[in-house]
Amino acid sequence: MLLKCSELGVASVILSDPYPGNCSIVNFPPIHDHKGLCTAMLLDAARSQLLIVDMQERLMPAMHQAETVIDRCALLLQTAAELKVPALVSEQYRKGLGATVPRLGNALGDVPVMEKMHFSCAADPAMAAHIKGLAAQGRNQLVVAGVEAHVCVLQSVLGFKDMGLDVYLVADAVTSRQPQSVALAESRVRHAGGSVVNTEMVSFEWLHIAGTPEFKVVSKLMK
Repeated sequence: MLLKCSELGVASVILSDPYPGNCSIVNFPPIHDHKGLCTAMLLDAARSQLLIVDMQERLMPAMHQAETVIDRCALLLQTAAELKVPALVSEQYRKGLGATVPRLGNALGDVPVMEKMHFSCAADPAMAAHIKGLAAQGRNQLVVAGVEAHVCVLQSVLGFKDMGLDVYLVADAVTSRQPQSVALAESRVRHAGGSVVNTEMVSFEWLHIAGTPEFKVVSKLMK
């Protein structure tokens, strides 16, 4: 697969199989930055928002590699705060599953935390209104992390994708009880046209350039 920007300004994906001569070209509307570079696939801090799904005290002990995922979600929240990317945290049935884990609670600042009963954040009227409101202001790139990858995270990703947002699943910041469930969720996201990224992709695409005060802060967070 090859992604390129043609002289006509159209982003093209050339899909080929192992047999010579068998290929197809799919064209997408062009998006360029001020230097004419193709940015159709890149995250932009000015166009992004972050959603952290259900990282709760009574859920996380059962999750695969829970501590790693908590750390990655904390990094996303801290990076978003530094770059002024708005964030939202969901909690599923707080009375039964507890509050957001303290490691993330300490990184929230003024980030809103919203409780839901639907598995999908997109099916919750208040959360959907919040995210769609930011999308209407130009923040149509939704970065999603949390648990469980194959249930609440996946349903949220597919729901917001269906609403017209560009959705990015952060692979190293999601988990489930079983790793196989994560792999299935990632496959469905790709099949639905979403993007699968990791925390460093998100951070460096949001930063866009080195040598800034924000770069110095965020690069320290990654170490």
